[in-house]
Amino acid sequence: MPVPRALLIVDVQNDFCEGGSLAVQGGAEVAARISDHVASAAGDYAAVVATADWHDDPGGHFSHHPDYAHSWPAHCRIGSDGALFHPNARGAMEHVQVVFRKGEHAAAYSGFEGAAVEHDRRIGLADWLHEHGIEEVDVVGIATDYCVRATALDAAREGFRTRVLVDLTAGVAPESTRAAVEELRGAGVTVA
Repeated sequence: MPVPRALLIVDVQNDFCEGGSLAVQGGAEVAARISDHVASAAGDYAAVVATADWHDDPGGHFSHHPDYAHSWPAHCRIGSDGALFHPNARGAMEHVQVVFRKGEHAAAYSGFEGAAVEHDRRIGLADWLHEHGIEEVDVVGIATDYCVRATALDAAREGFRTRVLVDLTAGVAPESTRAAVEELRGAGVTVA
């Protein structure tokens, strides 16, 4: 019998795709590839969930003079078009059971820092996955070297067998993406 596996779709939002305020090259293409993957592999997953940046006033996470490491241009503001999921991800989003929003009042890179409201209660991603019997996760989305990296590392720390499907991710920069992949491998995450 197959081990219960979930697909975690990380931050495939307009602001992180071409034309957005914090665009990652290849973001729109990755959104489309994730939709194709879900269309062909949805039956392989016991659950499909998504994470989303959801900023109100995240303090120093936003800057008029960002360093692009710890501070960034304003992005994914609550209620903005930039916070919406990219249209190319529509096919994938049709399968998403719940969205975990993160970073309302502080920087948040990992989906495990987020929460969702389900059945009139707030629940974190780790608790939700455990409650649904998930043992393994595949992580995809944007950006390989930031939110995908942080989400995958936290998934492994939470005890989930974790795999990053790197061809379904887009990174901010080649050097930081290579470093993230090495860090993930060092933490026992499979990079496929």
